Amino acid sequence: MADDPGERTEEPTAHKLRKARERGQVGKSQDFGAVVMMAGAALLVAALGLLATGLVSTMMRDVIGGSAPGRATSAGDVDSVLRWIGARMALILIPTMLIMFVVALVSQLVQVGWSISPEAIVPKLDRLNPISGAKRIFGPKGAVKLGMDFTKLILVVVVVVFVLARWIPALASMPLMEIKTATIMSLRAIVELAIWMLAVLLVIGIADLKYQKWQHKSDNKMTKQEVKEEQKSMDGDPEMRQRRARVAREIASQRVQSDVPTADVVVTNPTHFSVAIKYDANEMAAPQVIAKGADYVALKIREVARTHGVPVVERPPLARALYRGVEVGQTISPEHYEAVAEVLAYVYRLEGSHRVPSPAEAGS
Repeated sequence: MADDPGERTEEPTAHKLRKARERGQVGKSQDFGAVVMMAGAALLVAALGLLATGLVSTMMRDVIGGSAPGRATSAGDVDSVLRWIGARMALILIPTMLIMFVVALVSQLVQVGWSISPEAIVPKLDRLNPISGAKRIFGPKGAVKLGMDFTKLILVVVVVVFVLARWIPALASMPLMEIKTATIMSLRAIVELAIWMLAVLLVIGIADLKYQKWQHKSDNKMTKQEVKEEQKSMDGDPEMRQRRARVAREIASQRVQSDVPTADVVVTNPTHFSVAIKYDANEMAAPQVIAKGADYVALKIREVARTHGVPVVERPPLARALYRGVEVGQTISPEHYEAVAEVLAYVYRLEGSHRVPSPAEAGS
């Protein structure tokens, strides 16, 4: 029943997902990571294969031709030859390993972003429990994984059969070809097969990634009671209490509820700042800031303004400048006269008023 308080019907909160992430529980796909590694390896072979082949070929020629250090007639000479071979192999292996490490890191970042969880690498004895292992294998998740593995196998077999069927006539005639021609044709067949395989595995990897993210979110769903308890826990956090008290003091000190409804316009940077401006040409020398705030206070100012029909105008540069440069109760500085006058003129036109001030009037 949906009304069962013990049923997990609520979406996981940001706090719960953050805690799960700290434990190393994230929605990521091994299939997607594997196909990214395979694609990286394929590109690496394509880019550096000829260079690596040339280095190995030169090294073997030097060893066979006697150009390597030592003459392999004593233990010391053999040691010199092995060090010389190892140094040259390092020229191939070290860059390859570094590039593949970067590819693996990119695969991780694409899936879950930057996530380091010491708790995830701590051995857990319950993973060695055969009963728990059997439940993982034969449970619902195990069935889904088995189904996906079987689907992958079928798709891979289909791709292999499809590609080989295209190349069988040409491959059958290879014994009649020159070695160079036969080699080139074989490589073309292998490259085409690799491209098709990577394409299919990439589609599977993306599908699995989406499924794993959905599964991760589903696994972390909460009961209504858990949501309430978490909210209570968050409300009891001293830092949260201090922050709410600070915001409440700021709202109270500015008398947002009473002052904002009297404003002519609220200028906003939609996500961070709100500044309420009032201008009465008969009483003020220039427009005045009667309330301002950032983040939650900015949101509160916008809510009060909309409730009382005060126009809210998005002017991010102006909102930032007024928030940082003008205190509540002060008139705006001369460098902002023109920008504020334009906003007021726009608002007055919307209201059908004839009291449209010019930039000079706004600061007179």
